[in-house]
Amino acid sequence: MRTILSAFVLLCLLLTCVVLLPGHSLAQSLRQDPVDQQNPVGGAVPGDTLGVNSQSDYWRAVREGVNGNVSIPDKKAGTLIQSEGEAWRSLRNGPLSLYASWALLGTIVILGLFYAIRGRIRIEAGPSDKTITRFREVERLGHWMLAVSFVILGLTGLNILYGRYVLKPLIGDGAFGFITQIGKYLHNYLAFAFMAGLVMILVMWVKHNLPDRTDIKWLLQGGGMFSSKLHPPAKKFNAGQKILFWLVIVGGVSLSISGWALMFPFTTHFFAGTFGKINMILGTELPTALTVLQEQQLNSLWHSIMAVFMICVIFGHIYIGSIGMERAFDAMGSGEVDLNWAKEHHALWVEENQDDIHDAPGSGPAPQPAE
Repeated sequence: MRTILSAFVLLCLLLTCVVLLPGHSLAQSLRQDPVDQQNPVGGAVPGDTLGVNSQSDYWRAVREGVNGNVSIPDKKAGTLIQSEGEAWRSLRNGPLSLYASWALLGTIVILGLFYAIRGRIRIEAGPSDKTITRFREVERLGHWMLAVSFVILGLTGLNILYGRYVLKPLIGDGAFGFITQIGKYLHNYLAFAFMAGLVMILVMWVKHNLPDRTDIKWLLQGGGMFSSKLHPPAKKFNAGQKILFWLVIVGGVSLSISGWALMFPFTTHFFAGTFGKINMILGTELPTALTVLQEQQLNSLWHSIMAVFMICVIFGHIYIGSIGMERAFDAMGSGEVDLNWAKEHHALWVEENQDDIHDAPGSGPAPQPAE
């Protein structure tokens, strides 16, 4: 499993590095003005397509759009021109793709610098000859269902955003088309596993992730992350893990809602309803009369933004659970963690769970030679 997670991080790093290469086609397209700007000369539109009049009022009306009446069941066909589509395309292929690349690469760089400065967080007291049960089977099942589905969803989603710029030139049109089609099916169906895992961890861990006064001391001491001598007491989850938990829950729910709207298009009006509530609370004037096509465009953008945000958050989680902290992976690997590790990071939880302490495998007395 650690190999899969490491491959996920390395692939994301490769994607962002390749995308941002100065000579790469996506980097060039993101930095170039896609329209050759030409000014009218003598009242004539460039290219002489409209004679001597620019007809700005005409094109302004075209961009505002007009909904006609159609007799077919698909009422969206009544809109011949939907100019928001160009704005959506420009935003998705321009700022969104560029800033997402910087966010992914920046997160990896920050974690790399932290590791270079702080190093791996070791067990100060050294390994113990005892372990304590950290997570039981059902808890690990919920975690790994969420984690594995998220990794696959993240990879297939990044392929949608960057694949044609990164993979397609490397493997060719046919292989890229096949991989993308398989990725589409995986993305659609594993989304339900992701939602199921999200519900499982919410039900199992919500009571352990409610804020309490021990979190204040943990935060003031930086969780002991910057000093090997500090070990602020914590219960089953410390303040940092609680923040991660709620980011995953809120972000996961947002991803699930926008993803559901994309899987079942033209059936939801989440943004119109949300904008209406925001207007009522904050007194803003966000648009609430959105067409189903506008809803889809907003869902697509929001889903991409939240996905990149969640990937950056999970990068930090993967770092701490692998190379960042000694023996941290055991918690979700075997479910048994070293007792000294638990005392240093979750002392209050250890005091409450003395019955779950066991001898570590192979730590019993040495066998005596036969007489």
